[in-house]
Amino acid sequence: MNALAAPKSPQQNRLEGFALTCIFQGFPTYATAALMLKLMGAHEIVGERWGAAIFVALATFFHGLFMPWFASKFPKFENAYAPCFFDETLSFSGKIERWRTQPMASVQLVSSLLLLSLLATGVASIR
Repeated sequence: MNALAAPKSPQQNRLEGFALTCIFQGFPTYATAALMLKLMGAHEIVGERWGAAIFVALATFFHGLFMPWFASKFPKFENAYAPCFFDETLSFSGKIERWRTQPMASVQLVSSLLLLSLLATGVASIR
């Protein structure tokens, strides 16, 4: 069955790219940073009620907002930006599938998983 997908609006494509950048690249980075701050005892951010959640949410939001611009200006940000998230020819699930097949994405996912697991264990063992 050959069906043509309805054209996607530029706003919807940007929103999808923003959401995917936040979820798969920004959130693990800043959640790790919050756990490191907690583990080191830096209570300025993570000691307050909801402080860590607010830090992670704001940092993730700004990461998703500014990373496409930074990546176009500075090529060294290539690991923090996935151009396939902003490809208007792909569906939402197609963008995720394309990103997962890239070798660097596998390295990012595995390293995030291991680091978050290690840090969560350390934080959970603190009294």
